[in-house]
Parts: sequence; structure tokens; C-alpha cells
Amino acid sequence: MTAKGAVAAGHERTVRAAEIILQDGGNAFDAALGALCAATVAEPVLCSLGGGGFLLAQPADGEAVLYDFFCQTPRRRDAGRAVDFFPILADFGPATQEFHIGMASIATPGTVRGIFAVHAELGHMPLRQIVAPAAAFAREGQAVSAFEAYLFTILRPILTSNDGTRRIYCRSPADPTLLTAEEIQRVPEMADCLEALVDEGADLFYRGEMGRRLIDDCAERGGYLAADDLAGYRVERRRPLRLSYHGAEVLGNPPPSSGGLLIAFALSLLADRAADGLAPGGADHLALLARVMALTNKARMEDGLHDHGVHAAAPDALFDPALMAAYRAEVAGLAAKLGGTTHVNVVDGAGNTASLSLSNGEGAGYVLPGTGMMLNNMLGEEDLNPDGFHVWPEDTRISSMMAPTMLRRADGSVVSLGSGGSNRIRTAILQVLLNLVDFGADLRDAVVRPRIHFENGLLSVEDLFGQAAIDALARDYPDIERWPERNMFFGGVHAVQHDPARGRFDAAGDPRRHGAAKVIG
Repeated sequence: MTAKGAVAAGHERTVRAAEIILQDGGNAFDAALGALCAATVAEPVLCSLGGGGFLLAQPADGEAVLYDFFCQTPRRRDAGRAVDFFPILADFGPATQEFHIGMASIATPGTVRGIFAVHAELGHMPLRQIVAPAAAFAREGQAVSAFEAYLFTILRPILTSNDGTRRIYCRSPADPTLLTAEEIQRVPEMADCLEALVDEGADLFYRGEMGRRLIDDCAERGGYLAADDLAGYRVERRRPLRLSYHGAEVLGNPPPSSGGLLIAFALSLLADRAADGLAPGGADHLALLARVMALTNKARMEDGLHDHGVHAAAPDALFDPALMAAYRAEVAGLAAKLGGTTHVNVVDGAGNTASLSLSNGEGAGYVLPGTGMMLNNMLGEEDLNPDGFHVWPEDTRISSMMAPTMLRRADGSVVSLGSGGSNRIRTAILQVLLNLVDFGADLRDAVVRPRIHFENGLLSVEDLFGQAAIDALARDYPDIERWPERNMFFGGVHAVQHDPARGRFDAAGDPRRHGAAKVIG
């Protein structure tokens, strides 16, 4: 039987929604939108209709396009008035991290507008059929996975903060006990929300009843959003960033987001370095990787490129020939924060390919009544506000580290990939690309191989490399953190591959984030 495509995502039900749509005759973009809707049900801590994202779309018979439907800063800061904005501590076990939530942490969401824009331009199947699996999942409920239960405990202060959040994440609005693994989570109002949007269109959220309720609550409870923020939101269509690397072409997320640019910069440092003689995971290979990560961080700071901020350097600035020459010279001298993000990849039998990254931050602690929709807290993310809180530039698309990516090989095969993982997104994707291109790994092996990450002087290492390689790294990087096994800290790269010449599909979900994958016959 000829395969209908392949899917990889962060949850079995997210994959299942895409599978249903492909089996029913939908294309890759229909399936990606269905997976998006399902992810808001199955992965509610990581994504929401109240957040934003990016879709890198490669139609089989057209040019690639990057749909930017990430969040936008409000048009007014209203400095001086009282706002609902306060810190919480997320408990990661060995460490805690501070985030800010409340009505004033909500940026203008883009996901709903993104769904309708992509469907209008690339969709084949009726939207009602696309949202049907997600609506069914929301009504019938699902057993909470061990991974989701773990995320619930990390974000306990947000998920137990009020009746709206407790209704979704706890045993009852009156009982702040979080749902645990295997308990059933049902959110029927999310099914009603999805179906109402199909009936009335995106304007139900941006100009209609849903939006008015959000704006009224912001006005009454100390949020920044106003009616013109929602009404004025637009999906941006961008030309993907392109880079040739060792005979392959890499497509990524262009500015104003920074993730794709930083991946491209790291690859450009390695472009004149052959992999011959480097053993994957060996001392020389890891030393080279760590050095390139350090130089990428250095370039980011020198060129004013913020990882997650609302500013990003133009490509011409970051790829200045003199700067590149200096960094390449340094490379040549070598011997031969958990983020609320998820990712979906789909390829169909015709070769249409979708790479979709989604985020809701940690969530603002506000659920839009009657929808089951937690709004984002992008204005409360320190990484997204490098100049400080409440000083963001008004009416500006927020930059992100999210980096939906595609790899086109000379033999005609295409890999679609992406990752969650905050600042680790760029280094996780970089290492999978190198495993594929330079070391000839198959898709699953490229995803599963151990990783490193260097930032702020700290080298983090999954302690699954050879002891000699780790010891060599420790000599050069005394501030080293060794993780005893694969960990979600190092991202979660989900990927699909299509080899049209051989009629083959492949898919891999990252075990670090309990990813799921399926080739669909």
C-alpha cells in the first residue's frame, strides 16, 4: 500500500488527529492544522489557541513560505496605571525559575488568525472536518500522560491559581489537587470553542463575542489588550531564511525571530569544515560543537540579537564578511530553560510538507470563560523581554527562538524538523542537522543521539558520550553540568522525512519530550 505520509509531534493524540485527516484525504497542511487543534487539547501546557506560532510550509508545487502568527505587543502601554502582573516560581526539582503572569502578561494572540490564514491559502479539506478530531478528544477526555502530569507539577502556581484554571487542570474548581497521571481530563468547552470558530470565523475571536469578553476582562482586571489590538492583528508571510550547507539546503525561520538565524550562523561557521576525520560524539567533534555554540552566543551579543526579544538583527549584520572571517578563524584553530513550546511535522504523499512550532509561554493564569483557552504570558517572559518588563516597543511582532526547519538534500529527499526547549531549540536542531548531513545518521538516530548545550559559560552535557570525550570537554570547560540521561532540557526534536525517489517516508519523535511519530499507510 502506498503511504499517505508521515507525522511527528509531541503527543500520540496530536499525531492521531493528523493521521485521521490524511486518511480522509486531507493534505499536509490540513493535517498540520488538525494536529495544532489537537495539541491545544492534548498538550495544553505547551500550546493554546490563546498563544502563537510559526508554520514553515513547502507546497509540493510551489515556493516555501513562512507563516508568522506569533504574538504581538499591545499598541499602548498605559504607563502608570495599575496592572495585574505578578511573579510565580516554577519548580523544576533541583532548581526554580521565576515567570510573571496575570492579565498584563497577555500579548495579542495569533494562533486563531493563523489557522484561518493557512487554511484559506493551503487547505483542501473543510475546516469543520479538520477540527473534528480535536473536538472529539476534548469532549471524550483523555488520560493525563506521565509527561503532562510532570509539567502540571512544574507550573502548579499557575494551574491552581483560580477557578478557571482549576476547572481544567485540577480535580474540581473547589479542589486545587492537580490531575495526576492516568486521571481523565475533559474540556468540553474547548470543543464548543473550536466548533464556534468554524461556524463564525476568526472574527469571533478578533472582533466578536470572544474578543469582547477578553478585552472587557483586561480593562476591568489590569490587562493591556484593547479592541484595536485584536482587530488589527495580521498574519505575516515571510520568505524563509535559506543556507547551503555541505551539499544540502536548509530553510529556516527568518527575522524578526532569532532561532533560525542563529542556527544558520552556527552552520555558516561550520560550512568550510569537512566532517571527515571527526567521529560523532568524539572529543574533537564535541570540542568543535561547544566552540561554535560559544561563538554564536558571542555574535548574538555583539550584534544586538536577542534570543527571544522583540528585536533581532538583520541577516546582513550578523553575516558581515569581516565578522564571519574572524569567527571562522577561531573555529579553524580547533583540532580535527524549559519553555512552553511544542512542534508538529507533517508530510503527505504528494510531497507537501509542514513544519509547525507553537507556544503559549507558561500561560497567564487566565482562561477565557466558556472556551477552555488559556491566554499566553509572553509579556511576562523574561527571555522575551530582555530590556525589562513593561518597556516593550508597542505594536511589534515578538521575536522567538522557535525555529521550524527543513532540510533539502541533493538526492531530492526532504526532512522537516523543529523543537521545543527555549534557548536550547537552536542547539538541538543544529545537532540533529549535523547528525543527518555530516554523519549520515538515519532519522531516529539523528534525533536520539546525545546532545550538549553551551550558554552563559555553562556547558551542559548528556552524559552518554564516551568518558574520554567528556573528560576532554571538562578540561576546556570547567563549568560543566553532566546530565545522567537524555533530558527534556536539551529540547524535543520531532522530525519527518520524505524520499520521493524511493517512495519512502520516515518519522521520529524525540523521547526527551515523549514525542510520537507514525508513517501512515
